[in-house]
Amino acid sequence: MTTSQKPASAQDAEHHRTKMQKRKAVQDKEVASKIVEKGLLIVNTGAGKGKSTAAFGLALRMLGYGRRVVVIQFIKGAWHTGERKALERFEDLVEWHALGEGFTWETQDKARDIAACQRAWRVAQQTLANPDVGLVILDELNIALRYDYLPIEQVLADISARPANQHVAVTGRNAKEAMLEAADLVTEMTLVKHHFKAGVKAQEGIEF
Repeated sequence: MTTSQKPASAQDAEHHRTKMQKRKAVQDKEVASKIVEKGLLIVNTGAGKGKSTAAFGLALRMLGYGRRVVVIQFIKGAWHTGERKALERFEDLVEWHALGEGFTWETQDKARDIAACQRAWRVAQQTLANPDVGLVILDELNIALRYDYLPIEQVLADISARPANQHVAVTGRNAKEAMLEAADLVTEMTLVKHHFKAGVKAQEGIEF
């Protein structure tokens, strides 16, 4: 306790307890009213850092319950990332498909980029049809859709047709409006400050 803090009086303590009891009653009623259980379409978008990182956090949570996870990476090449090394230790529960060939400014070949995305989506279609998979991470899919490398109507139709309890996490900035409308949960990462602007390079354990 700092010198500026005063010990709570018995009246203050009782007021706080009553307030928290009322809040708990409201929260308990709200939680009890939620009875639907379904596979979610989760979209992480926005200019801020952490979209893929959040999806891999979901993967870890899913693995904790012994459910299978499949990661399909669009655009990104076969990087040696910390998350891939970590998750592949669960080799009986994780499949990892890095099917991109690098960012578009690296390949500089639109036809090649489209072909790579189409190959990746064929793998996604097989995965989305598999009821044994608990979570499908479609990493950087929003980028592929932004450049029209894949038809969003087909993508959303395939996602919609998946098994009822299968969750899908889509990442990448500039998510299309149709993807946002179809999603059950949308999180937009807001860029407030980034160390890259101060000349700090990508580092192991942070960026990859």
